[in-house]
Amino acid sequence: MIHGLKQFMRLVKISAILSRYRLDEFFAATPLYRPMRLLRAIMPRGRRNVADAPRGERLRLALNEMGPIYVKFGQIMSTRRDMIPVDIADELALLQDQVPPFPGEQAQAIVEEALEKPVTELFQSFELKPLASASIAQVHTATLHDGSEVVVKVVRPGIRKQLRRDIDLLYSLAHLAEKYSEAGQRVKPPEFVREFESFVFDELDMYREASNASLLRSNFAGSKDLYIPEIYWPYCREPVLVMERVSGVPVSDIQGLRDHGVNLDRLARIGIRIFYTQVFRDNLFHADMHPGNILVDVTDPENASYIALDFGIVASLAPMDLYYIAENFRALFNRDYFRVAQLHIDAGWVPQDTRVVEFEAAIRTVGEPNFTRPLNEISFGELMLKMFQVAYRFNLNIQPQLIMLQKTLLNIEGLGRELSPTFDAIAVAKPELERILREKHGVDQAAKDLRERLPGWLSQAPDMPGLLYDYLKQATEGQLTRRINSQDMAQLRADRQENSQRTLRAISGTALLVTGALLTGLEVGPWFLNGLSVTGITSLFIGAWLLTRAHRR
Repeated sequence: MIHGLKQFMRLVKISAILSRYRLDEFFAATPLYRPMRLLRAIMPRGRRNVADAPRGERLRLALNEMGPIYVKFGQIMSTRRDMIPVDIADELALLQDQVPPFPGEQAQAIVEEALEKPVTELFQSFELKPLASASIAQVHTATLHDGSEVVVKVVRPGIRKQLRRDIDLLYSLAHLAEKYSEAGQRVKPPEFVREFESFVFDELDMYREASNASLLRSNFAGSKDLYIPEIYWPYCREPVLVMERVSGVPVSDIQGLRDHGVNLDRLARIGIRIFYTQVFRDNLFHADMHPGNILVDVTDPENASYIALDFGIVASLAPMDLYYIAENFRALFNRDYFRVAQLHIDAGWVPQDTRVVEFEAAIRTVGEPNFTRPLNEISFGELMLKMFQVAYRFNLNIQPQLIMLQKTLLNIEGLGRELSPTFDAIAVAKPELERILREKHGVDQAAKDLRERLPGWLSQAPDMPGLLYDYLKQATEGQLTRRINSQDMAQLRADRQENSQRTLRAISGTALLVTGALLTGLEVGPWFLNGLSVTGITSLFIGAWLLTRAHRR
C-alpha cells in the first residue's frame, strides 16, 4: 500500500513536469491529451516561457527536472538516432550527468561495510569531499598504505530501489505511448526502456565495471596509444571500485592540448585505430567514449596518448554479427552496395524474402551522395545511421550492441574532427580494418584455431559413430517428434487468457492513474490543498485498484 502510494505521488510529480513544459505534443494522439489541453491554461509557466522553445529543448529541461535517473534515460535515448528525430537526439545529447553529491560520511560508511574494515585500515588517507558526482555513483580520492594514489567509486545509497521505481513508471508510460500513438507504434518506446534498464543496472555493479577495465587493460598492455588505469581487486566489491588515479588534459580542451604542443592530427588518427582494434581485434569496446571519459597524456606531446575512464558501458558483439559488420564495413569502403544488401539478408538483420536488388538501390541512394563529398567531410558513423534508417523500411532487426557500435563510431569521428578539422576518417579506417582482418582470418590464425579445437574434436570422436547410429535409428522409427499432452495445452490456453485480462487491467489502471494525476496534481502548490477534482480522485482510486488486480497471480 505504501509502495503504491509512493508510485502514485511520483507519477503526479512527473505528470506535472510534463504538462509544465508543454510536452502535450508527444501525447497528442493519446487519451491523455484531452485533460492536458484543458489544464494548460491553469498551469504555471515556470521561470521562463517554455511554450515557444523547441520540443527537444523542452524535453531536455523536463528530464533534468525529473531527476538523475531520467537524465540517464535521456542520454541513452540520445544514442538511438536511428529511431528518434535528429532535433530531439541533439538536445538530449546535451544532458549533463552532474547531480548533487551525497555526504562523504555516507560514502565512507558504504566503503567500510562493503570491505568490512574501517577506512583508516584500508587507506592511508580518504578524502570525504567527492572529486566528482554522477547519477549512479560518486568518486573520492584516497591513498593506499603503500603510497599509491587511487580513486574510490561508490554507488549511491538507495539507487537500486529508486531505479526500479522509476523504470516501472517509464514502462507504464512507454506502453501507453506505444498503444495510443502512431509514432509510438513505429518507435516502440518500451524497447528504449528495456535497453535503458539493461545498461543502467549493469552500471550499478562496480565489480562488473572493474572486470571491464581489467580486460581492456590486458588487451592494451604495452600499447602506446591507450592507457587503462590499474584496478586494485582486493578493494573492489559490488558497490565499491578502487582504481589507479590518473591525470591528463581533457580531450575536449583543444586549446590546452595545443598549448602543450600535442600533435592533434596524430591524436585524431590513433583514436580511429583504437576504435577498430577494440571492435574487430578484441571484440570488446568502450561504448561510452564521450569527451568526459577521455584524458590525454601529454608528457610526450609529439606522441601523446589517450587515457580512458569510466568502464560502466562496455559492449561486445555476437561472433557472427562481428563478422557481418566487418564485411559490411569493407563493402561500404569499396562502395559495393549489392554486397552490403546481401550481407544484411545473410546475417538475418532483414527478412530472407527481401528483394536484394530493391534493398541495394535504397542503400546506394543514401551511400553514394556521401562518397561524392570531400573525404574529410565523410562520416562513416553518419553513413551507418542512414543505412539503419533505410533498413528499417525493410524490417531491420538488429541487436542494441550494433547501435552502441554506431554511436561510439560517431563519437570517435566527431572527436577526430574536433582535434583536426581536415581529418579523413575513412583514409585511416580502411587500411586499419584490412590489416586487422588479415591478421585475424589469415593462415596463421586459422592454424592456431585448428590446433586449439583439435583436441576437443578428437576427444569426442569415439562417441560419434554411436550417436549417429542412435539418431538414425530414432529417425527411422519415427521417434523424433515433440509431444504436448492435452493437460499442457489446456494450461497454456488458461494462462494466455489470464495474461490477456491482466494486461487489459494494467493498461486501463495506468491510464486512469495518469488522467487522475493530471486532474488533481497539476494545481499550483501542494495537490491536497487546492481544489480537488472529484473525477480526478475517482480515477485515481479506480486506477490503483485495477493495477493492484493486474499484479495479482
